[in-house]
Amino acid sequence: MSGTVGDTGRGTASDTGDGAGWGRDELMEINAARALTGARSCFVGIGLPSTAANLARRTVNPGLVLVYESGTIGSRPTRLPLSIGDGELADTADAVVSVPEMFNYWLQGGRIDVGFLGAAQLDRFANINTTVVGRGPDRPEGRLPGAGGAPEIAANCGEVLIVLRHTRRNLVPALDFVTTLGHGTGPGDRAALGMRGAGPTAVITDLGILRPHPETAELELTALHPGATVEQAREATRWDLRVAGNLTVTEAPTEAELSALRALKAAGRRAA
Repeated sequence: MSGTVGDTGRGTASDTGDGAGWGRDELMEINAARALTGARSCFVGIGLPSTAANLARRTVNPGLVLVYESGTIGSRPTRLPLSIGDGELADTADAVVSVPEMFNYWLQGGRIDVGFLGAAQLDRFANINTTVVGRGPDRPEGRLPGAGGAPEIAANCGEVLIVLRHTRRNLVPALDFVTTLGHGTGPGDRAALGMRGAGPTAVITDLGILRPHPETAELELTALHPGATVEQAREATRWDLRVAGNLTVTEAPTEAELSALRALKAAGRRAA
């Protein structure tokens, strides 16, 4: 079980790990997989969300149904897919449907439990930018991959999980572009727009886990990963990050989780 910590957290963390045999990215990916415990179906984004969802199938939730926006339902890839068009997804799926059917029937019909997304920028209300970022005076805008299916995923899944690295470039006070609505400007915005579901319920980073406050919908730090501190999380966030009174520490990765994650990544590298 997670333990309660004080305001200073415990230990230190680095990009390569804290000497305990794992790295910060591995803490993030394993905790993101754990967040899918009990879910029946997950609409998966490529990148970190796909790593977490495929790891969840191999650890905490073997029965999880993975859904990708290319139309595959129940995919069981033997390695990390390279894109939503990777043939491995169709080859291992229970069914392959058209993209219009995927969105009109499965997603907009409210038939998916969890949407799992990444982000280039995230604000305090879990709104996402994956479209364009400012690069300063006299420099062109930085163009990103764009929305894809993320706005529909965030609007229609039962809940949304977000995974990204905890940096000042990623966690910002205001987005350069709002690609995907999380909680808008606070409570009531989703309902006013007719969005189903709870919206973002957790943001998993390489330092800890942020969740929306039940009254304000503003993200607050609710858990730290082993070795991370509150000071690190606040320093890596460009807004005044609030900390929950019952702040906890996530469980250390198990050997089984680390082995499954590393095997997935190794298979993906071989395929690439």
